[in-house]
Amino acid sequence: MIDSMNMHIVSDLDALAFEAAELFASQAEVSIQERGRFMVALAGGVTPSAAYRLLANQSAPYYKRIAWEKVHIFFGDERFVPAAHHDSNYRMATETLLSHVPIPKSNIHRIVTEYDNADLAAQAYARELGMAFGLTPPGMPRFDLVLLGMSSDGGTASIFPGENTVGEWRTWVAAPFVVKLGAYRLTLTFPVFDNARYVAFLVSGQKKATALARILGTPGHAWLPAGQVRPQGKLLWIIDRDAAAELPTRIANAGS
Repeated sequence: MIDSMNMHIVSDLDALAFEAAELFASQAEVSIQERGRFMVALAGGVTPSAAYRLLANQSAPYYKRIAWEKVHIFFGDERFVPAAHHDSNYRMATETLLSHVPIPKSNIHRIVTEYDNADLAAQAYARELGMAFGLTPPGMPRFDLVLLGMSSDGGTASIFPGENTVGEWRTWVAAPFVVKLGAYRLTLTFPVFDNARYVAFLVSGQKKATALARILGTPGHAWLPAGQVRPQGKLLWIIDRDAAAELPTRIANAGS
């Protein structure tokens, strides 16, 4: 079970977006002050998109706090589809955030999917990570912030229960064929997530409640992929009330 100090329960998706945007901005400020840049991996899906829109809103209290020219954007996972495809995480991030803020194009490190197969795309992104972080083996990318979501079965990024990627600890980027989706995905792996300075899960909606309760409130269920992320740095779960509906009362109250 997770320590309640690592969990914050908010009222709804809008409140979750504000929490996530504040976390992004505050970690950007700290990282840029301490290390001169902010290395962040974005999550895909509906839940984080509201936070991205807030960050891009010049009338909201976050935009002007961030030295956008020092922000480097990466992606925790991606669908193996063209960049303009409606399922692309890069397209979602571009429409909600990246096209509205002054981030240099060279600072946007998308997972390039224009390859003959997903394995080649994964290898290319691993090389991109190595160059961006200035690494040589056996170095490991160290993100300042990783944003993650959670699927209704307890998966995270593109690591799903029962898939081979759950046990992948040798590579930075994997290219699993997800049987239940009938499609290839690209995803960062647990070693990369675990090396981050800060990891934040953004979880919203009643469909996530059962899996979330298993991970956060039931001993022995942390084997679900989202429960296996254990960063060396900080870990925070930002959860709305619908997603928290099946948590034991004592845990829910502690996280409120």
